Amino acid sequence: MKTTLEELQAFAAIVDRGSATAAAAELGQTVSGISRALGRLEEKLATTLLNRTTRRMELTEEGQLFLARARTILASVEDAEEQLALRRQQPAGRLRVNAATPFMLHVIVPLVAKFRERYPLIELELNTDELFIDLLEQRTDVAIRIGALKDSSLHARFLGTSGLRLLASPDYLARHGAPTTAADLDNHILLGFSQPDSLNHWPISDANGNPKYVKPAIAVSSGETLRQLALEGCGILCLSDFMTRQDIAAGRLVQVLAAQTLPVRQTVNAVYYRNTQLAARIACFLDFVAEHSGW
Repeated sequence: MKTTLEELQAFAAIVDRGSATAAAAELGQTVSGISRALGRLEEKLATTLLNRTTRRMELTEEGQLFLARARTILASVEDAEEQLALRRQQPAGRLRVNAATPFMLHVIVPLVAKFRERYPLIELELNTDELFIDLLEQRTDVAIRIGALKDSSLHARFLGTSGLRLLASPDYLARHGAPTTAADLDNHILLGFSQPDSLNHWPISDANGNPKYVKPAIAVSSGETLRQLALEGCGILCLSDFMTRQDIAAGRLVQVLAAQTLPVRQTVNAVYYRNTQLAARIACFLDFVAEHSGW
């Protein structure tokens, strides 16, 4: 049968306003359009809902029964629309966020308390992975990715950039000395990534003028593990500022080869699938991170 909301609205408006003309004025439609909608409805129901004369319209018994149901349906739709409007004003629902462990620990986690204070109806689910994930498979609403994006099936929202620095602990430098040239790094204990290997290209020029590729003496898969190794005085590493700015400020890590370091910055993007409408809870979360992350 497939009765439409337009037909229900036309029927209810005619009854409430007493004529197709008044109903058309209320709904912003033409009189002929309202009359056709009522005619289609009666044809689908195979019954007469309104007895029409030149002077007035009167509900049939079937019309009275159907009007009560029609009003219930229209009220439900209006209520649903109102609830969605309220959610846009006060975002709510579960929000599944995925990020690499370092970004989660150093950027997201410090913002959670303030975010929940502002948006108490959003239920956060925070998950970590060191490598890129399939958003659908992992049931993720939005993922934070650092570096170049290659997946064209994703929407991306730029959140900011984070610089790269070569760092070591004061204890390590006291024991091994500080390098003064890029070539000196070959005589030091270098900390790097087991995967992806591209992260072992450091922002300092080699003899050929290219970003220096290092072979780590200690290779790990997690940036947070690297940070902890550096804090323990295990060697020199290259990490993003979002992970180390507090360590630098506190003197726990010291920048090495600062003058020779190239001005390389990693892009930080939030990604979600192209066929996903950006829900209010996602939008407000990304706005909050961009506003408070202190790039």
